[in-house]
Amino acid sequence: MTVSLIFSLSTFMFISAVTPGPNNMLLTSSGANFGIRRSIPLCLGIVLGMQTILLLSAFGIAALLLIYPAMHIGLKVLGSLYLLWLAWKTATSHYKRLDITTSSVPPIKIHQGWLLQFLNPKTWLMGLGAVGSYSLAGEQYNHSILTIGVVMLVSSIIAGAIWLILGSLIGRLLRSRHSWFIFNIGMGVLTAACVPLIWMD
Repeated sequence: MTVSLIFSLSTFMFISAVTPGPNNMLLTSSGANFGIRRSIPLCLGIVLGMQTILLLSAFGIAALLLIYPAMHIGLKVLGSLYLLWLAWKTATSHYKRLDITTSSVPPIKIHQGWLLQFLNPKTWLMGLGAVGSYSLAGEQYNHSILTIGVVMLVSSIIAGAIWLILGSLIGRLLRSRHSWFIFNIGMGVLTAACVPLIWMD
């Protein structure tokens, strides 16, 4: 890959990863409610899930979504329902101080963050878009996919860290039960607001 192509790829990946969406809303909420350390499994699950989707996109399985539109609609329905469930869980989270390490509601686990990517159309669009636009033909294909994977990995880690830190800072500023209630309702609404975006092609 040329330097200019890598720069273009990096710009595409970072903007795609850092803009608001289901992953970043959950990372912000988790950072505020549980702190950075306890939210790392969610972040790792998201990163691993994005890499999995990229590989599926690169090696043809994602092409089924293009061949069979009903599968794509099914994916959108499942993704919408899952996001609405996460929005509800976020909005109804109980008040808790950030420095309390034990909580009746555990943070999202690594496998849940990974599974979310299969229902997240934004991740599929990133994978398909990157492979379709930046992969190279012939003998350079595998090398270009490796490069895309590394760029996606770095971009998603940086973007995830930004939203986790932002959430953690918000969590430290929220000292009262009323503030937590408003924040969790707001994050739940923002997560639910991602659902219409799924259906905009």
